[in-house]
Amino acid sequence: MALHNLKDVYQDQLQDLYSACKQSLEATTALGRAATDKELSEALIAGANGITTGMDKLKSLCATHGIDPEGEHCRGMEGLVKEAQAHALDADFGDDATRDAMIITQYQRMVHYALAGYGCLVAFANRLGLDEDAAVLEKQLDETYDGDRRMTAIATEGGVNKKAA
Repeated sequence: MALHNLKDVYQDQLQDLYSACKQSLEATTALGRAATDKELSEALIAGANGITTGMDKLKSLCATHGIDPEGEHCRGMEGLVKEAQAHALDADFGDDATRDAMIITQYQRMVHYALAGYGCLVAFANRLGLDEDAAVLEKQLDETYDGDRRMTAIATEGGVNKKAA
């Protein structure tokens, strides 16, 4: 698809973020299964539920604009998912807490990619005067930030990093 203007970029990035979410959903589910810390496992389940909600919202926005949400493949998230697989799921660890610390690291990298995607889409929707789209995307952005903050708290205040040290 040729990108001629901001609307084209917006639609392309809706599809790209949908692809990113779809890929990260599988990885997040696998990370949740691998986590041994109860609070971390629960947070990853909540994260997977949030990703699913985000995908539903993105799919709905794509339908509003007459585009297929499956129209792009996000290579950026593909790389992050491969990194999560290699560094958190397939790697050998001396103990469970160390694996849990790595799980948080890899999950947050995927989340930060989603934050960038949602943030750009909010800015594009606002510039294009798509107020309803912007409101939906802003809500997803806020919930994604909340999930990221929760992971940071689990790592630091929850004690995963302390146990791994």
